[in-house]
Amino acid sequence: MKLKLNKTPFLIDEPCSLADARFLILPIPYEKTTSYGKGTGKGPAAILDSSWQVEFWDEEAKREVWKEGIVTLAPFNCKQGEKSFFKNLGKEVAGLLAMFNGIPIFLGGEHSITQGLLPPFQKKYKDLSILHFDAHADLRPEYEGSPHSHASALYPASRTTKTVQIGIRSVSQDEARFTNSGKVRTYLMHENLNFAKLEKNILKALSDTVYLTIDVDGFDPSVMLGTGTPQPGGFMWYDALKLFKVVCKKKKVVGIDVVEVAPIKGSPITEFNAAKLVYRLMGYLS
Repeated sequence: MKLKLNKTPFLIDEPCSLADARFLILPIPYEKTTSYGKGTGKGPAAILDSSWQVEFWDEEAKREVWKEGIVTLAPFNCKQGEKSFFKNLGKEVAGLLAMFNGIPIFLGGEHSITQGLLPPFQKKYKDLSILHFDAHADLRPEYEGSPHSHASALYPASRTTKTVQIGIRSVSQDEARFTNSGKVRTYLMHENLNFAKLEKNILKALSDTVYLTIDVDGFDPSVMLGTGTPQPGGFMWYDALKLFKVVCKKKKVVGIDVVEVAPIKGSPITEFNAAKLVYRLMGYLS
């Protein structure tokens, strides 16, 4: 499997071999099913550009986390049909998992990419669970005629893999039947504002091995404004980071995706915050 590096690496242009890297970044600028605001296809490049404005020395980790090693790959080819895209994305991720021993981080793109990312992790890690951070449940079997919709991002995986949802504050009647049913445990935002209690519940609900999928609209719009379907009342920055930190420290996080960044011209807040989030997560995991 031949890998091509990105012209704009994450954070710093410091060569690092795959064997020596702790983190691998794969941009996936896929946008096909967005149903309100557009622009997620520009998200990965904007995050990478903004990452160059993030300080090398992380004030919480109190070290230069990049020295653990970061490899940034060229964007995945999104110019293909829907069926081919998800099939080939799964093959690409499976290949990466076979050759890379660190933690891959995927930059979207719309949330539907998670459907292509998760199957290789499900196959490799039999005790896998998913921590789903989002404003929306994303449990529709299909939406607007597509089973690969961003509104269906977690539906396939949640049928067979334990899925814990936090930050949720928008659920359709159709998908409400899947919340707190089967493999899914949904913590609606307005019912779980005691974050210390929520932290304990999350740790109890998750297995020891975790895939973390982060839709930036899980944050309050004051933190992440540039996203296609914002909802009021989301997580503030430090409240979310505290939960992410404890999961990263108490569980084995094997993969992460950060999706739904839709840049707003003249306002780089969201892509910068997403870049800082990715770097902070690296600090928690190294």
